[in-house]
Amino acid sequence: MKKIAFIGLAILLFCSFPFQNNAETIVPGAERLDSYLPLLKGKKVAVLANQSSMVTDTHLVDTLLSLGINIAYIFAPEHGFRGDADAGETIGNYTDEKTGLPVISLYGNIKSPPDSILQKIDVTVFDLQDVGLRFYTYMSSLHYLMEASANNNKEVIILDRPNPNGFYVDGPVLDMKYRSFVGIYPVPVVHGMTLGEIARMANGEGWLTDGKQCTLTVITCADYTHRSLYRLPVKPSPNLPNMTSIYLYPSLCFFEATPVSIGRGTDFPFQVYGHPDMKRDTFTFTPESNSGAKNPPLKGQKCYGVDLRELPEQELLDKGVSFEYIIDAYNALGKPAKFFNSLFEKLVGVDYIRPMLIEGKSAEQIKASWQKDVEKFKQQREKYLLYD
Repeated sequence: MKKIAFIGLAILLFCSFPFQNNAETIVPGAERLDSYLPLLKGKKVAVLANQSSMVTDTHLVDTLLSLGINIAYIFAPEHGFRGDADAGETIGNYTDEKTGLPVISLYGNIKSPPDSILQKIDVTVFDLQDVGLRFYTYMSSLHYLMEASANNNKEVIILDRPNPNGFYVDGPVLDMKYRSFVGIYPVPVVHGMTLGEIARMANGEGWLTDGKQCTLTVITCADYTHRSLYRLPVKPSPNLPNMTSIYLYPSLCFFEATPVSIGRGTDFPFQVYGHPDMKRDTFTFTPESNSGAKNPPLKGQKCYGVDLRELPEQELLDKGVSFEYIIDAYNALGKPAKFFNSLFEKLVGVDYIRPMLIEGKSAEQIKASWQKDVEKFKQQREKYLLYD
């Protein structure tokens, strides 16, 4: 009862937390050209970027080329340089049609920039819009870039961007025995940091192999704090089309390790959940192939489920990481023995959540189970934060 009371107090405090609605005045690192152009002049540069890497209305790569920066290579993360590939889709190397630059894929069989490429450059500029979740793979791409750069004595310059989920910390802290590309560091599901801050923490905590450190420069955002409500001007990946999906992502992504659809193959991914056998009759959807999900789960099958698109934004902001949706679907499907697959522990990061769900623990009881670890992490990260 004390644990549940503690959670109730935490939620009350969270609900009353004073947000800053200063999204229009925030200046991402990429737009602070005067801060990093002098660091690139006369150097051979690689850029790790995607469709979110914008300098106002112009792509970062186009901006740098127009200013005479010598870009030799583009590195591409999950979803590709132009951001139009499926989640998990393997992308090979190719030449970018617009710029003529070689694009080296860092998603698939090769996750690190090859030594042969790094030895031809002086510095890599990293500019990706993250959404602040441990299983969002841009953090892992940054890790492998830093590690390879450290091995080759090359510098990484991070053009930092605001975290749209940066106003709270929640969820289990990764047990490193479940370390994978969807969980590279021992941080909570929602870590409340920018990738610039995460990179500083990785260096400081010795998270790179053998405790190596990467030569790192972070170009910070202006007018951003961890109370800011930042609304993304460009969707960060094909299946996170709006802020509703980004706020629900911390709770709905766990469905990826179950037979339940979260709307991939519809116009509203990560805003619904359902299954052909769920006992619901008020909302249905049918996943089909589309540009962001060529072969979505339950393709062509009519799913009965729950539509979360009309939830008030404040409720989404207050909820944090919640297993209430998983519990609802699990119960609605009759608690099947094969509901959770092996990806589940990689996503949640620990081995104690699945037993609690099977035992019928409430969402509040499950949330209480990770609070001490979250508080410990918040203290650990303090010296690496760049924003109030």
